[in-house]
Parts: sequence; structure tokens; C-alpha cells
Amino acid sequence: MKTGRLDGKVALITGGTSGIGLATAQRFIAEGARVIVVGRKQEKLDAAVQSLGDRAMGIAADVGSVSGLDALAAQVREAADRLDILFANAGLGSFVPFERVTEEYFDRCFDTNVKGVFFTVQKLAPLMPPGGSIILTGSMVSAQGVEAFGVYSATKAAIRSFARSMCVDLKARGLRVNVVSPGKIVTERYTTELGFTAQQIEEFKARNSALTPLGRTGEPSEVASAVLFLASAESSFITGIELFVDGGLAQI
Repeated sequence: MKTGRLDGKVALITGGTSGIGLATAQRFIAEGARVIVVGRKQEKLDAAVQSLGDRAMGIAADVGSVSGLDALAAQVREAADRLDILFANAGLGSFVPFERVTEEYFDRCFDTNVKGVFFTVQKLAPLMPPGGSIILTGSMVSAQGVEAFGVYSATKAAIRSFARSMCVDLKARGLRVNVVSPGKIVTERYTTELGFTAQQIEEFKARNSALTPLGRTGEPSEVASAVLFLASAESSFITGIELFVDGGLAQI
């Protein structure tokens, strides 16, 4: 009987109701894991769990709130005896010209993408036994200058720094911490958050395909495969790295 790479493992994914998070939940379940999906909107959370089947459960939480994360940790303790894999994937951001950045937008990005990630790990790491894997979602834009995207890019640069420090902070617990940094991966957030029309998405794909060594944009499932590698025993001697899934775009 074929066994999965994550048989018997319990995983938690923030931002797991769509895009890369949902694709990763699908891959984890296919490899034998039980998955806790975390999202802010109950309706989307319910739809995601229904699509994933009986090896998934959902918990509604705002990862930008420390009290919300305390409540999340308490619910996870009740639902599972441990966490083997933590994928801190929740994030937000949009294109805002430099002169139009407001304090409200700045705080919203940093509360979710930076504070939220840090305290997600702090609150949930105590539930993880030695050998556990923590994966943070970064972005290739942390290594580039992108017009009107500076605040979001800065939050992802902080994520890269967190992985370096957390892999040292958590080494005594036997936990690994790595970053997966997607490139141009078109998901529904290009419409819901970035405000792209269908035509703009096609133009975006064509423009970035021409710039990318592999000649195309990526798929959420391709990022999910990289996260699966970092979550599994196949990466057991890897910690503190940033794994780019960008078709080579940030590497040239």
C-alpha cells in the first residue's frame, strides 16, 4: 500500500481558503495529512473545508490580532493534540503609489503580514513536537524594487529576516523554519485585492512571461509542491532558507 509523505501529520495553514493556501491544503491532504484551514471570512472558510473533504477542518481567526491568535491556539489545542506543520501563509497588499500610501494601509499590511506572521509562529510553535516544520510565505518582490508596491515588499523582506532568526530561536525545540517565495502566480487575489480586470490579468501574464526564464507565469499548485517539500522529511536537513518559486524571474 502506497503511503503519503505526510501520513499521520497534522498541518495548519493560515490564509488557506483560496489561492496558494488552498492548493497547499489539497496537496497536504493528498499526502495523508489532516489539515486545519484558517481564514477570516466564515463563508469562504466553510466552502474551502467542504471542497477539501473530511480530513480538513476550519477555524475562523484574524491573524492580525494577537488576541485572535491566542483564541486560535486554544481552539487548535482542543481540536488536535499537536501540530507537525505550520504554514503561515496569510497576507495582503495592493498596488498603492508612494505618495498615496496612508497610515491605515501601512498598518493593515504590517499587522497581517509581519505582526501576524510573527505571533502566529510564537503562539502555535509550543504545540509542535521536535521535527516540526514551519513555512512562511515570502515573495520574490522582497528582492526587487516594484513601483507602487513598496509597503508590501517591505513586509515580505521582514518575513525573510524572521526565518533566519526563528530557525535559531526555535532550534532547541527541534523545529525547522523556511520561507517559500512565489513569483508571478496569478490567483483570485489579483482580482479581489489588486483590482485587476480579466484583460489586465492577461496583459500581466503576457508581460511577465516574456521576462521570466521559463517563459510563463506560475500556478498555485507549483508553489504548493515547494511547500510540501519543505513540510516533509525530504527537507529534514534544511532550515533558514528562502526557496524561490518564480520561474527564475528574481534570479537574473
